[in-house]
Amino acid sequence: MLAYDSNPQQNSLLNALPRHTQERLSPMLELIQIKQGQVLYELNHPLFYVYFPTTSVISLLNLLENGTSAEIAGVGNEGMLGVSLFMSGEPMHNLAVVQSAGHAYRLKGSILRQELNRSGGRRDGMLQKLLLHYTQALFTQTAQTAVCNRHHSIEQQLCRYLLSTLDRLPSKELAMTQELIANMLGVRREGITEAAGKLQKKGLINYSRGHITILDRPGLENQACECYKIVKQEFKRLLTRYYPQVSSDFISPPRTVHKVMPARYIHK
Repeated sequence: MLAYDSNPQQNSLLNALPRHTQERLSPMLELIQIKQGQVLYELNHPLFYVYFPTTSVISLLNLLENGTSAEIAGVGNEGMLGVSLFMSGEPMHNLAVVQSAGHAYRLKGSILRQELNRSGGRRDGMLQKLLLHYTQALFTQTAQTAVCNRHHSIEQQLCRYLLSTLDRLPSKELAMTQELIANMLGVRREGITEAAGKLQKKGLINYSRGHITILDRPGLENQACECYKIVKQEFKRLLTRYYPQVSSDFISPPRTVHKVMPARYIHK
């Protein structure tokens, strides 16, 4: 189903921008529908767009020579895919793959750089400041994911993964297979099967045919390692403290929604 009622303010970063910036960028934002498994950025390929997810989740994956992979960070309606485009402009050394299908707004990289040049010399420079704070939070997520994958059990990693994905979606049900989760966490599928079975026996989740329903979120948080809360607190510290329109919970609706020109819609 096409989401014609989507608007850029469903993405927290876009919603936090000053009204005049929103009005300037909105006509150049393209609403696209993206599918699970779709590759948005290829390894070492030039970058032409940045993406602002609204109802989708995108994973950044590191790929090894033997073909195995592991997620280093996720991007949902709290953020933007493509920070390297405005940081250095160099190609990314990882893959960007759609983890949960949905919608996102994309913007040409040249337009983003033009806007940064426009605002960087002004008194506020809000777009530049916002993206730099977000990038710092993203680095924290990447570092914490590496620590988690090294020191915590598969069950704890699974809890972290489910919770962080749930935060970015408006539903308690996640459409993902055990094989997908295993690829994201860089572990064997059998390990995910065992861990998911334990969580289901505890009444925390229900897993059936590629769909995971969260039954007891507080219980799931109790089973997760500290990595989940550390990353969430860092996003809150760096973003909601300075930009009240950014949600402290990824799934919470923006507190302030400005009326801006509708963005173009592209069905991919």
